[in-house]
Amino acid sequence: MNANIVLGVTGGIAAYKTVEVVSRLNKLGANVDVIMTQNATQFVTPLTFETISHRPVTLDTFKREQSWEVGHVALAQKADLVLVAPATANLLAKMALGIADDMLTTTLLATKAPILLAPAMNTAMWEAEATQQNLRKLLARGVYTVGPDSGLLACRDVGAGRMSEPEVIVAEVERLLLARQAMAGLRVLVTAGPTREPLDPVRFMSNRSSGKMGYAIAAEAVQRGASVTLVSGPTALDAPEGVALTQIQTTQELLDAMLRLCDAQDVIIQAAAPADYRFVEVSAQKLKKRNGEPRTVTMVENPDVAQAVAARKQAGQTLVGFAAETNNAIANAQRKLRQKGLDLIVANDVTLEGAGFDVDTNIATLIHENGLTPLPLMSKHALAAEILDAVMTLRGGAGS
Repeated sequence: MNANIVLGVTGGIAAYKTVEVVSRLNKLGANVDVIMTQNATQFVTPLTFETISHRPVTLDTFKREQSWEVGHVALAQKADLVLVAPATANLLAKMALGIADDMLTTTLLATKAPILLAPAMNTAMWEAEATQQNLRKLLARGVYTVGPDSGLLACRDVGAGRMSEPEVIVAEVERLLLARQAMAGLRVLVTAGPTREPLDPVRFMSNRSSGKMGYAIAAEAVQRGASVTLVSGPTALDAPEGVALTQIQTTQELLDAMLRLCDAQDVIIQAAAPADYRFVEVSAQKLKKRNGEPRTVTMVENPDVAQAVAARKQAGQTLVGFAAETNNAIANAQRKLRQKGLDLIVANDVTLEGAGFDVDTNIATLIHENGLTPLPLMSKHALAAEILDAVMTLRGGAGS
């Protein structure tokens, strides 16, 4: 493993397990720089980690060694991956709020490398709504987690909150580092969000798509080394760092953008939710009420963007679509897979709790011509990883 790993250790009894994590990473050939919080030193001494890692441990944001580098910036830039084990409830809360008041939190805020957290805490703290809200925020930003497991805790409670075992954590580090290389050199085009069809200067027809799924896919593809173009309808989201963003409003604008961009792509993932219809007449002035009289508007079908892209499919391209359904999700998705010439389709029943619009989770089934893979409730970032794994498998590469 030729990688630079920054390992944060926080103040939890599980810190003793982290010594073995460092040992295992070293044996795999990784360079491990350890940052400890002051509370962590109450459980394991810095000397222990220095002896195992063969590198100095960083404790103080302001202490300067024989270097003119700014410590947290240098470590943040050096890292191929940042691992925090154990990650306490306090650490999750600071990260969620963007607090940077020690060497570890400043490094976490400054890094652009993937971040992997191994949570460890009392069951009640893990299950607390504040902790779960903080976790959801971090997952939505693309932070990865491993564990926690369930079992007997140091406080003698039995339940969730036990840090994953060192071999499990190290295996997840390997998986993420491998995934970071998996799509290097590939050009990936992702669509996201709704479209808007105007009725007059102040009104439009749209749908409830938030764009979160497409943005998560774009972010994950960037993390895996791909060159990513994101075509997005109107959303409240910030574009993931590293993507080339094209913004559109209407379905026709989406079609125009896709036909302009699609030929040069290796992978096209259409997670947007284009409006199926548009208004025949768009008023130049705001439409007024008519004293209770009904108003009739006429709509016509919009062009089918997925079919238009499939008709232009180039040799070696992989096409992925989505089917957000309210009934017969699998059957409808399988029909759409065939009709639209897709290699893979992601089906989800938006009536299920946790799988609807504007949430950070999803429940999906990945469907291709040779079968289907049902997936449980998971974050949209975790589902993005599953989708890209499936894409790489279809392309004959190794999924992560």
